[in-house]
Amino acid sequence: MDYQPRLDDVRFVLDDVLGTWPKLRALAPFAEVDDALAGQLLDEAGKFVGEVIAPLNRIGDAVGCRWADGEVTAPPGFRDAYQAFVEAGWPALAAATEDGGQGLPAVFEAVLFEWLSAANHGWTMAPGLLHGAYECIRHHGSEALRQRYLPKIASGEWLATMCLTEAHAGSDLGQVRTRAVPQPDGSVRVSGGKIFISGGAHDLSDNIVHLVLCRLPDAPAGPKGLSLALVPRDLPDGTRNAVHCDRIEEKMGLHGSPTCAMRFDDATGWLIGEPNRGLAAMFVMMNAARLHVALQGIGLLDAAWQKADAYARERRQMRAPGAPGTAAPASRGGEASDLIVEHPAMRRILDTQRAWIDGARVIAYRTAAQLDVARHDADPKQRERAQRWCALVTPVLKAACTQQAFSGASECLQVFGGHGYVREWGIEQLLRDARVTMIYEGTNEIQAIDLLVRKVLPDGGAGMSALLVELRDELEAARDIDADVQRRLAQVRYLTTTLAMAATADPKLPYEVADDYLRVVMLSLLAWAWARIGRACEDTTRDRSAEAAFQRWVLPEFELRLGIVKRACEAVTARPQTA
Repeated sequence: MDYQPRLDDVRFVLDDVLGTWPKLRALAPFAEVDDALAGQLLDEAGKFVGEVIAPLNRIGDAVGCRWADGEVTAPPGFRDAYQAFVEAGWPALAAATEDGGQGLPAVFEAVLFEWLSAANHGWTMAPGLLHGAYECIRHHGSEALRQRYLPKIASGEWLATMCLTEAHAGSDLGQVRTRAVPQPDGSVRVSGGKIFISGGAHDLSDNIVHLVLCRLPDAPAGPKGLSLALVPRDLPDGTRNAVHCDRIEEKMGLHGSPTCAMRFDDATGWLIGEPNRGLAAMFVMMNAARLHVALQGIGLLDAAWQKADAYARERRQMRAPGAPGTAAPASRGGEASDLIVEHPAMRRILDTQRAWIDGARVIAYRTAAQLDVARHDADPKQRERAQRWCALVTPVLKAACTQQAFSGASECLQVFGGHGYVREWGIEQLLRDARVTMIYEGTNEIQAIDLLVRKVLPDGGAGMSALLVELRDELEAARDIDADVQRRLAQVRYLTTTLAMAATADPKLPYEVADDYLRVVMLSLLAWAWARIGRACEDTTRDRSAEAAFQRWVLPEFELRLGIVKRACEAVTARPQTA
């Protein structure tokens, strides 16, 4: 029951729902990207994921990583698979050609890493930060650092880490104590400890490039005093740097990925970007990682659904309940069935997860495409609109998709009954592996605060309103005039304005309702996505049970969350105002 990418589902979203390739061909770097190239590339990616990476998932979980004397050994088969990954050129898909990359659209990388995460989340953690590290060094590194490290990272020959967290400083990065002392030759000496570092040590690649958040001796306190240093495990002359892995964590899931406690003892490094401006450089990496974490959520949910759906089509129990007066209902094929896939409770679970997977893919793939529009479109207004989309939608995707990955995997485990609770079927591993996605790269609560407090409210909701109007206009232009979807988009606009006004009277309010507001936004985006899917399904024979499940079992949450935020705003405005 290894995960297998379903190319037809992805191509339907990219081709029929979003019309991706003509839009990307309008961007100068992608003029040669056509349907044939896209199909060939995705087909080869699917084969590699299904044949090379997916079969290692079970052994990665069962055997895990091993630490001894500061060195970490990956599970059997992981290194060979990673070397094959590099030799095939998969890490270099979206990197610029001048850095040794293939210069392809970001949406290819998005699909690839969704599939990789679904097939083997533990293995995928190793190359998962390559794109973010590449973008960080490319935009903020010195010319010398770019020449020395970019080609190796673009190709995946060297892997990278993101060293932020310290034992006393998790989400509050202003408390970071790791020190960086400047040297006469322009380097810095980095000292301190970091925890929860994914891939801090391993034997997959010949070198590991650590990007370390640190503080210069004269730096001001708090987040404005943080710098970012590139600290390689192996120095340019081939000697080992003073970088040590003191242990790896025993974790709930992701046993195939080493989560390391790292120690830097006057390790040699070089600053990336300006002194005391490390967060600006680091956020380039974090924002790229957050979209990838959202795709992890989609992929893990798809993997859980695949297992549950396959099991439900084979498992026989009592006859499924049918219409009143019938002892044995007709199955979808017209015959009485005792397969549990025909039981309404099981169908609800399966179709609901499918509704989330398909709808979230539309939003995530659009976001990946908008990254390229923001970089390459000749029209500055289009670049601005694309950047606004990515800034507002990325935290929504990260939080909502990872939450559904965990809750949906739990629902899929339920399909197996007691068999799901034992390790034989692999569904419990997906549940364990999915849980961390709600925590790392900024907890889901922080994503909600980032959306509402840092991105929506500062301009009074104007940016969010513009995005929602854009979606409304797209539906009208495509003749997808769904009055219900239009109404929901308008409700979110009005709610945003109401919330912005109420927040001026109670500054705590946005923090209290940020999670609910994020869910309202996600559900409105899903409604838009399903309007687009429904239009693309017309005159086709595609199964539309997930579309019905979205309307019946997913969308009603919109009114609940909307009501929570509205009542919180009303409670604030009803308070007596003091002079």
